Amino acid sequence: MNKNNALLSEYSEVFISDFLNNPVKTYRKRRENLLSHLDSFCVFAGVSIEPGLDETFSSVWTRFIQDPAFLFLTGINQVGCYLLLDPLAPKKEDQEILFIPPKNANKEFWLGKRMGYEVELEDLKSLTGFENILPNGALWGKILDLSERSKTPAKAYAFFYDAIHTDHNAKFVQKLEDFLPDSMDLKNIADVHLDLRMSLDEERVTLVQKAQAISKDAFLSILKNMGSYKTERDLSLQLNLALQLQSDGDLAFPTIVAAGKNACSLHYSKKDEPLCLGDLVLLDFGIRVNTQHSDISRTIPISGVFNPLQKLLYNIVLDAQAFHEAQVKPGFSLAELDPLVWDFIIRELENRLVKKGGSYKLLYDKRPHGVSHFIGEFIHEGDPKGRSLDKKLKAGMLISNEPGLYGHFELEIQSNLYKEQIGIRIEDNLLITETGCINLSKSIPKTVSEIEAWMAPSKFTSNL
Repeated sequence: MNKNNALLSEYSEVFISDFLNNPVKTYRKRRENLLSHLDSFCVFAGVSIEPGLDETFSSVWTRFIQDPAFLFLTGINQVGCYLLLDPLAPKKEDQEILFIPPKNANKEFWLGKRMGYEVELEDLKSLTGFENILPNGALWGKILDLSERSKTPAKAYAFFYDAIHTDHNAKFVQKLEDFLPDSMDLKNIADVHLDLRMSLDEERVTLVQKAQAISKDAFLSILKNMGSYKTERDLSLQLNLALQLQSDGDLAFPTIVAAGKNACSLHYSKKDEPLCLGDLVLLDFGIRVNTQHSDISRTIPISGVFNPLQKLLYNIVLDAQAFHEAQVKPGFSLAELDPLVWDFIIRELENRLVKKGGSYKLLYDKRPHGVSHFIGEFIHEGDPKGRSLDKKLKAGMLISNEPGLYGHFELEIQSNLYKEQIGIRIEDNLLITETGCINLSKSIPKTVSEIEAWMAPSKFTSNL
């Protein structure tokens, strides 16, 4: 093992490098790209406190995950850090400065190796790719020097979300605004940063593809063993285990396992109800690989076979998914494309259900949720409030494709009356190309015939 690989292993909890071929080069290239868009200095604040420390009764036994903006530019997964980018610095090493907390031997005794400022910094410079590393207490003096250097009209940049006033970015910006002279204009770099971040390069696409492969293997293991699960909890635990065994251990989000009518609650989290033959179960799951994610939904029959009404409704959602995939291309926004999918579903309910004598009552007014969201450093990438739904699609962006159907449905088929309160969602991940999109999840079974074929070997017994 060479010296730098040994360092990566030693700091594995605080420097994100898994699956990256050359992390130092990757993060430096991202910073240089952003620097090329700046005309004054810019500050990014990492998360300032450990999980749970702002709430007395919150658990602190949670793996820390850094703010995506800071992590994307540095790879550093540790509290109390700052990044300063200055395109006007006369020396190249001063154009990007990393600020880290002082070395704390007592904290390392409890939590393991941490990056900390000390006299000897050569190892950390090699590990992070920063030539200039300072203690975080020096940040404000540096900002003062830069603000005094700035010409009129003076400006500075910081990363924050305009509509969010309570996260660590907002708190830092408030402190920064109070510190800077009144003559200096503080501008938001979020839009520029997100434009650069939301289109995935080849390396990040490779990470997403790995997440897709893990998700496929985990889902297939569930299909083949479905007959052995008795409750939503059984199924959830096995799905999570299958996902985490093949990755660096982090789920992309808490897995949803919702059987029967529970699937009509979009973010159902109770997960302790029995799995009953005749019902469907909705699975919404994903895995994090390095900083990229998969986000997959499948709805499957607990018995291994769809009944005729379930099959009819399921195929409406499946066809809506295909309809959306065909319309996705650069130049359109998700806000423009989304309504067309829900219109498609309503039309098909009328054609395939109502015209055959059936009826339905939806649990929402036409649109239960977005058909798509961006996927990237966040599982819901972009501005957390608006989800960046008005942003025009570009090649390299990754989005979900997840139409759904939730409500009460009734239809007589071959003299048998079928009545269901049902929730169905099918979700894939689409990579935008120059002319359309590629479905990165297409190998994960989702047609009725594929699902029933994979489930056929399981032996199903009633647990009613």
